Amino acid sequence: MVRRRAKPAEHGPPGRTTRVVLATAHLDHDPFNNAPGNLAALCQRCHILHDKAEHLRRRRLTYLARRALGDLFTEPYSV
Repeated sequence: MVRRRAKPAEHGPPGRTTRVVLATAHLDHDPFNNAPGNLAALCQRCHILHDKAEHLRRRRLTYLARRALGDLFTEPYSV
């Protein structure tokens, strides 16, 4: 069976299309502040970049928590 590519849309550019999903971002990084002026619709990539500092902070806390659990239930990590 031979598969044929669908014809490109008459009104759009030929080639591949990309699906973009929008996410609501809090501009002041406070999830409890839902004022309309504090919200922005960003694509997923821009939203991740906007919240990069918060993601790094949470990652560090996760690593520290795992290390603390290791110290409690096994033996201390060697440095």
